[in-house]
Amino acid sequence: MIEEQLVEAVEQAVRSTVEDEVVPRWRRLAEGEVAVKTGPHDLVTVADRNAELRLTRELTALLPGSVVVGEEGVSENPAAYAALGGEAPVWIVDPVDGTRPFVRGETGFCTLVALASQGTVLASWLFAPARGQMAHARLGAGAWLNGERLRSGSPAPGAVLDVAHSHPDYTSPEQKRALEGLWADGIAPRECGAAGLEYLGVATGRVDAVAFSWELAWDHAAGLLLVAEAGGDHMTLSGEPFRVAGGNALPFTAARDAATARRVRELLTRRA
Repeated sequence: MIEEQLVEAVEQAVRSTVEDEVVPRWRRLAEGEVAVKTGPHDLVTVADRNAELRLTRELTALLPGSVVVGEEGVSENPAAYAALGGEAPVWIVDPVDGTRPFVRGETGFCTLVALASQGTVLASWLFAPARGQMAHARLGAGAWLNGERLRSGSPAPGAVLDVAHSHPDYTSPEQKRALEGLWADGIAPRECGAAGLEYLGVATGRVDAVAFSWELAWDHAAGLLLVAEAGGDHMTLSGEPFRVAGGNALPFTAARDAATARRVRELLTRRA
């Protein structure tokens, strides 16, 4: 069990890092402070890099012997991702989830941190500064947003389900066929925004489900614990829970309740 003192210390570390390294550059990025990684939709900014470096220092100091698997660090050293399967506790970090909205000056970005041990996510934090949202969850102890307990609830009987899904440009032909199953009666599919904020939407009951076709841990670990601790459920195409270390049958879904997760999974398997 993660102690409350550590939860509070991590929250403060995330908040101060974002306020010092990310917020000052929101809508103020200078020329040369944005770079392209693997393609035009995969961007990194000086805010991403500086925030991850600072979080790496502060989080490992809070938990001696722990390591960090962060988006920018793995971009520089792909072998670092293997730490997710190691013995040491792992901080999983996305310094700016939603870099493209951040670069455009929009509010749809957040910082994600999760703490995992041997494949189990123990705690998570999400901070969306432009929206004034700080959420956290602890395994077995619930999920919270700005001090209020989160409960995802269930969709109303017969309601059309709001399902956010991966952009088709980032899917394989097989995954694209699976996602096409969402175009069904009673489903309102739409392309997702930042994954962390979509998960928060599920945890608060504003979004009914997500269906994602990639498994990078920094995009999913924090949000999946928020959903689970708010009362939701998640499962892969094979019906198994999502594993942060990888090897999942994709696409996978996370939803407000188990019944909705099963329904979305069934739709995903229609054409897979």
